[in-house]
Amino acid sequence: MTTAPKPTGLKLRKQSRTLELRYADGSIHELPLEYLRVFSPSAEVWGHGQAEPNLIGGKREVGVDAIEPVGQYAVRLRFSDGHDTGLFSWQVLHDLATNHARYWATYLQRLADMNMSRDSDIVKLAALPKMHRPAKP
Repeated sequence: MTTAPKPTGLKLRKQSRTLELRYADGSIHELPLEYLRVFSPSAEVWGHGQAEPNLIGGKREVGVDAIEPVGQYAVRLRFSDGHDTGLFSWQVLHDLATNHARYWATYLQRLADMNMSRDSDIVKLAALPKMHRPAKP
């Protein structure tokens, strides 16, 4: 496994709700804070060994209150909804940046499949198919 590059700059853009990552090769990635929240590398989001993160809706307006360095290998993002347990290593950030379009499209499709919204994590029950109840004897 190759080592991911360390960003040469991180800039929190509160108004646009993005985190800008700059790399030595000149590449710049702007990652929405909502995207970072729903793909947070934490047990709350990923469980233990899951291939996909737990589906979390309702994070469109999430912000980041603080970015804290963790040694020389990661940062902790303190999200405005209280979530702060994921450590975003340079490897995780680079992966999220380079696969943003694919991961985001999959997330949006999963939300749609579960009748969930980016504005609410509550399943829209009215949109789900009616459940058939057994006939009364």
